[in-house]
Amino acid sequence: MSSKNITTNFKYNNITISGFPGSGSTTLLNMLKKSENLKFEGWSGFSGGDFMRSYAKEKGLFVENAGVHHDSRHYEDDFDRQVDMDIREKLTNDSGWIIESWLSGFMAQNIAGTLKILMTCSNKAVKIDRIVNRDTITPSAAIANMNDRYAQNLSKWQRMYKKEWDEWVVKTGKAKTSDPIDFWRPNLYDIVINTYSSNQQETLKIVIDAITK
Repeated sequence: MSSKNITTNFKYNNITISGFPGSGSTTLLNMLKKSENLKFEGWSGFSGGDFMRSYAKEKGLFVENAGVHHDSRHYEDDFDRQVDMDIREKLTNDSGWIIESWLSGFMAQNIAGTLKILMTCSNKAVKIDRIVNRDTITPSAAIANMNDRYAQNLSKWQRMYKKEWDEWVVKTGKAKTSDPIDFWRPNLYDIVINTYSSNQQETLKIVIDAITK
């Protein structure tokens, strides 16, 4: 991501979108990238997942036609940290970014001017159906992959970002020392959108209303 700046009259400088597979996070990113409210004002979108997949393909770790998405075990810790900390640097120093990734909201903790959005879907069947349609796989394969990715990613990131969790979350009173590390705690976010109860256009409107003055 190259450095840039926008000089527009918005409430926020940047936006992060976090959510599990099937929550609608990528759909929201794509809608915001096409939104006339933003694209003509210098905003641009970035998907951490796309960047990671490109890296995995270059390393021969990702098979394009395999269907399911891979988890963070495919990446070295140093590469993961480099990508995540680059996101934090951009959110700190630049403006006009819409960054979608599992950890983008966590990486935005305590950074002024960043709207942190958490996407959820309270209906498991709907969430699984979205994954099935996206990856063209069976429901059982979608469930297995979703659960495995979550478990593997969480385990790795809990190990990698324990120090940051203590500094950004525990010390600022957002969680207790005894609380488990959960990068998707609702209180770490400015907006939580349930895409089972809000359709795509309603979701887009929530975000546009939140960032525009």
